[in-house]
Amino acid sequence: MYAIIWLAALVVLLIAEALTLGLTTIWFAGGALIALVAALLGANVWVQLGIFLTVSLVLLIFTRPLALRYMNKSTLKTNVDSLAGEQGIVSETIDNLEATGKVKLNDVFWMARSEDGSIINEGTVVEIVRVDGVKLIVKVKEEER
Repeated sequence: MYAIIWLAALVVLLIAEALTLGLTTIWFAGGALIALVAALLGANVWVQLGIFLTVSLVLLIFTRPLALRYMNKSTLKTNVDSLAGEQGIVSETIDNLEATGKVKLNDVFWMARSEDGSIINEGTVVEIVRVDGVKLIVKVKEEER
């Protein structure tokens, strides 16, 4: 009887994984598969449950980071995510306290703030650290210091 329940759980988890394509339930499907084998070998329900939880947890902890690293290897940064590391020129002095500052990047003017709170003068070459809302967070390019 429990073997049928584990088989149904395995099928449901595999279908959910196929629909999401995001490595969300595959770890638990592995646990359900081993619990199914345990049920077929005659283990009691508590042993089956323990095996399911243990195998699922071990798969989740040890294989998920590897799988995510290989799955996301070819992900290209797009839009604002691709701006980190780019260089721009300060077109208006950046002063975080005065809430002023602009950077010209690829012929587009962006509001900008300095990463460390320092004042960065007009004409300075800066490196984009990240994008925060509609503002570039920048630092002075190392060669400029």
